Amino acid sequence: MPALRASLLLLLGLVGSATFAAHAARAAGEEAPAPRYEPREHYTKYEYRVPVRDGKKLFTVVYLPKDQSRRYPLLMTRTPYGCGPYGVDRDGIQRLAPSEDFLKAGYIFVCQDVRGRNLSEGQFIEMTPHRPAKKLPSDFDESSDTYDSVQWLLDHLPGHNGRVGLWGISYPGFFTSASIIDGHPAIKAASPQAPVTDIYMGDDSYHGGAFMLAANFGFYTGFKPQQAPTLPPKQWPEFDWGTQDGYEFYLQFTNLDALAARMAKDGGPNPYFDVQIEHDRYDEFWKPRAITPHLKNIHAAVLTVGGWFDAEDLAGPLATFRAIARQSPATDNRLVIGPWVHGGWAGGPGRQLGRVQFQQPTSEQFQKEVLLPFFEQHLRDAPPDPKAPKIAKATVFETGTNVWRRYDAWPPKEAKPRTLYFAPGGKLSFTPPAAAQPAFDAWISDPNKPVPFVGYATLGVPQEFMVSDQRFASTRPDVLTYRSDVLEDDVTVAGPITVRLFASTSGSDADWVVKLIDVYPAELEGDTAKKRKPRTEDVEPPEPAFGGTQQLVRADPLRGRFRKSFETPEAMVPGQVEELKVELQDINHSFRRGHRIMVQVQSSWFPLIDRNPQTFVPIRSARAEDFQAATQKLYRWQGQASGLEIRVLEAARH
Repeated sequence: MPALRASLLLLLGLVGSATFAAHAARAAGEEAPAPRYEPREHYTKYEYRVPVRDGKKLFTVVYLPKDQSRRYPLLMTRTPYGCGPYGVDRDGIQRLAPSEDFLKAGYIFVCQDVRGRNLSEGQFIEMTPHRPAKKLPSDFDESSDTYDSVQWLLDHLPGHNGRVGLWGISYPGFFTSASIIDGHPAIKAASPQAPVTDIYMGDDSYHGGAFMLAANFGFYTGFKPQQAPTLPPKQWPEFDWGTQDGYEFYLQFTNLDALAARMAKDGGPNPYFDVQIEHDRYDEFWKPRAITPHLKNIHAAVLTVGGWFDAEDLAGPLATFRAIARQSPATDNRLVIGPWVHGGWAGGPGRQLGRVQFQQPTSEQFQKEVLLPFFEQHLRDAPPDPKAPKIAKATVFETGTNVWRRYDAWPPKEAKPRTLYFAPGGKLSFTPPAAAQPAFDAWISDPNKPVPFVGYATLGVPQEFMVSDQRFASTRPDVLTYRSDVLEDDVTVAGPITVRLFASTSGSDADWVVKLIDVYPAELEGDTAKKRKPRTEDVEPPEPAFGGTQQLVRADPLRGRFRKSFETPEAMVPGQVEELKVELQDINHSFRRGHRIMVQVQSSWFPLIDRNPQTFVPIRSARAEDFQAATQKLYRWQGQASGLEIRVLEAARH
């Protein structure tokens, strides 16, 4: 019978027809499936080469609605990753719409290969520096390329209403931010999502002066210079890792120069990676590439989006939102941060990450209740629908309690500053230390046996890393662990976290990694993993019980040589106690009653960040003998009270 049904479908030419499927389902007594929305039935694809002011032509894909009985706004994304599939295609439009609801609502969808990538002419420059003064045609940047492209589209496309929206995730998020500076007046709304913003300062490349090794090496094995215009390869060449264990892979290389040479063996040198390791301080290479100082004179409404568990670009959305608020105060400027990994709001329901559950389809909620209403409000000719959802200044997901919060400012004004202090016996307390004499905890850090950043083998940076269980680290002698007492009430922390460490090292440099952790009760209802003991015939032991999990909430490093300035490194003086400031990115997390708050401090985090030899030498070319063990000390007494400065929301606000 199935074969007969297939033959009938082919005979009638109705393969994929929702109408035929509905009739067949009714005939079989089944519930009819919902008709599938087919974008190709409603849109027509066009390809253009759009000229900009210096004469270069930028490859641009446009999907026009076939129904020309009304006018439509333009929704545009600009990308270095390609607007393919190029030429005739059937489903490419679905990559250009944030969700199917946008397709159904009706927009003119536009995608543009940025200058020098894929089929666009010119030279590609990573994080194109913004040029405030443009006097000659050669004075171009992303803002001018977008301005010229928007004007060309308005002049040549039929059926538009004269309003343009911009959006993009990650690198396309940067191009969105850069495009609204002195932007074309037709650009009415923009949503930079997970935007790369200041690539050295806490963004993709460096955190606290430490190089984000695994993420960058993995990325640049595939993202390389290309001749433009040219079609991307049908299949990207795969890098030969020779192992499935990133810890093992990276540890075999003495330094970063050796890693760059290894990358060059597979496809030749990559100057994009080489400049990353060459410029290991905040110098004149990085400063012009920061977009935050230029986020001014913005007239479009802005909705910046990020994820609490974005391992690549959590810093970008926060920096973008704050820079616009500070430098363009009249701009309609709003922020959304949900419980997502990098771009997670655009793929999947957003119900969980690893074993951490959020109990609701957070991605769908955002798409339907925030993103679509935002663009509909600003890009349609008609007045906004009074029944449409109201978008708060800051819409943020509170992890731990798993609820959306809406604030009129971020951080919320209600959050009060408090300090969590390190105390004797591995304790963590809101009470300042009572010791009147110097007291400290110490550990030995060996860069040849660095602390791994996850407790399992992985080649890259797994998405689950941002909530990964830290029990594997608690057992290591080179990790200091501090725990609070069991909480009698919820403690909700909202906003940035500053860690002040009074510390010393026996070396001349050291990394200081601080991790904030939520410790679950040992016994959790419904925890099945703990109920079965491993048997001798088991190939693998059972998954650890979720009860007792030490869930990572936030973490970041500070490289000691940059403790005073990210521009001018300075050796640490062996044995000298100094005050160090480690900046952790914002959180909105509730440590629940019955849980504990934990902090771990360590001096390596490998291979998430590169190894610090703990001697004051150029790290990229460090020799094997430069990597030396060192004794680190963390002080916790009245005169040198190490601790975390946090912002706490009172329970009454619930």
